Amino acid sequence: MSTILIVILILLLIGGLPVFPHSRSWGYGPSGIIGVVLVVLLILLLLGQI
Repeated sequence: MSTILIVILILLLIGGLPVFPHSRSWGYGPSGIIGVVLVVLLILLLLGQI
C-alpha cells in the first residue's frame, strides 16, 4: 500500500510542476493541492493509519 502511495505522490509532483506548456497558466493550484495531500498523508502515517 505504501509503495503505491509513493508512486502516486511522485507522479503528482512531476505532473504539478509548471514546466509543461499547457500548465504554465495554472498558478499555485496544483502545488497547493499536492501540499495538502502530503500533509494529510503525513498525519495519517504518524497516527499509524497507513
